[in-house]
Amino acid sequence: MTAEPALQTPEEKVSYLAAGHSVRSWLLTTDHKRIAILYLISITGFFFIAGIAAALIRLDLLTPQGDLLTNEGYDRAFTLHGIVMVWFFLIPSIPNTFGNFLIPLMIGAKDVAFPRLNLLSWYIYVLGGLFTVYVLIVGGVDTGWTFYTPLSTMFANGHVIAVAIAVFIVGFSSILTGLNFIVTIHKLRAPGMTWGRLPLFIWSHYATSLILVLATPVLAVTLVLLASERLFHLGIFDPALGGDPLLFQHLFWFYSHPAVYIMILPAMGVISELVSAAAHKRVFGYWFIACASLAIAAVGFLVWGHHMFVAGQSIYASAIFSFLSLVVAVPSAIKVYNWTATLYKGDIRIDPPLLFAMAFIGLFTIGGLTGLMLALLAIDVHVHDTYFVVAHFHYIMVGGAVSAFFGALHFWWPKITGRMYSLIWGRISAGLIFFGFNLTFFPQFILGYLGMPRRYHVYPPQFQTLNVLSSAGASLLAAAYVLPFFYLVYALRNGAPAGPNPWNAAGLEWTTPSPPPKHNFETTPEVDRPAYDYPLAKRSADG
Repeated sequence: MTAEPALQTPEEKVSYLAAGHSVRSWLLTTDHKRIAILYLISITGFFFIAGIAAALIRLDLLTPQGDLLTNEGYDRAFTLHGIVMVWFFLIPSIPNTFGNFLIPLMIGAKDVAFPRLNLLSWYIYVLGGLFTVYVLIVGGVDTGWTFYTPLSTMFANGHVIAVAIAVFIVGFSSILTGLNFIVTIHKLRAPGMTWGRLPLFIWSHYATSLILVLATPVLAVTLVLLASERLFHLGIFDPALGGDPLLFQHLFWFYSHPAVYIMILPAMGVISELVSAAAHKRVFGYWFIACASLAIAAVGFLVWGHHMFVAGQSIYASAIFSFLSLVVAVPSAIKVYNWTATLYKGDIRIDPPLLFAMAFIGLFTIGGLTGLMLALLAIDVHVHDTYFVVAHFHYIMVGGAVSAFFGALHFWWPKITGRMYSLIWGRISAGLIFFGFNLTFFPQFILGYLGMPRRYHVYPPQFQTLNVLSSAGASLLAAAYVLPFFYLVYALRNGAPAGPNPWNAAGLEWTTPSPPPKHNFETTPEVDRPAYDYPLAKRSADG
């Protein structure tokens, strides 16, 4: 990799963190790195809100009688948990934080294509979040995060319209972010940064951005239709008014199943970076992983009907959706195989990012295998709407996506802050999260297999032992999730200086100082080698 000579201005020498300390300089910034920090702070707050709701749920399920919450209180708790966790943490977590911070750095650009639009997307996200906080303060909503009709349009007593507005607003933040990333990746790549030299993190975000732009408007239209029926009694979903109650499910899941890949594709991009850096090897089967990201994005639009096997849709449609749901597992399996092959005979060092990557691979594999079971009609009919489904999607969406989020946080924290954290505490945190997560959710597979339905807080006494185990795991998991907050914040002032490349990793982001300067690069980089050229990176590090 070479660079064209250029004069470095005093402004370019200053790190992005030191380029203004006032509140105004942050709230009006157009620097993609600072906007990523604003997102990180915001989504962390929503993560804790969703976590508190989850803690209430698990405490209530300690006893078969559901002694802590009323029926309505339990409904509102799990609705709040789902809405906040899905739309205000899981979907924006990696793209809006690490995607915003890293995409320009990884492709050799000074910023995203539309910096002001990038800042606007954060303000839109905050506005949607304020509506959600308002709903929380005035009493919540009791429809579940899926807003199923006719409950949401005719019978729900909560603030359905307000929370629908919140999700509607935050959807525009996703659309703007996706558009920004697509244009940035197409137009702002450094000289020599061909599509075949892009980091796999970029490929995964490119595929994710396509889903954001194409799928999110469907959710927006669906929520407008829901509000119209609730407010004006239009016959859209209500059969008594000439509507179709299954239409809502088709529209909702047409967005919401691709939304699973909005959560997991960026996580897969993170794991590709972590595994390659840990093994100090080029990723095995680079083009297979890159194409698998696009394949997941494409096929992901065709599998929404497997959520409706027992809803009354045609048996022939269910058979087709079952087949397509098995097909979409193939590119995911390719990625897991290639990550494993990358680690084989690698120069491996057991650092926290690798431990989080291994946790992702293990938990995602369990979630994927149980997803294959749910894709089969004969099994899904029996475990539909049981805790088996709850365990499955938590292994994918929380075990997988959140493990990758923490892996990214530990991997790029030195680059973001310029400071190293305690590697010992990082390893302890990764181990506790993995153990606590399995203790929380694996018993739920058994509960679902035995027939315990989801969304109920009163249950037969024979299920109590497994629920107590799950709640005990949730307590450990909550402590494990909070732990990094302390040692990472402590490292901000007391951590050792990180240097530009503490992991001896390949990639343009590691050629900049830590933290990076305001405009990223002193000179315009030229890329003359493939991604993950670790032998060359090692020779450069050795002098």
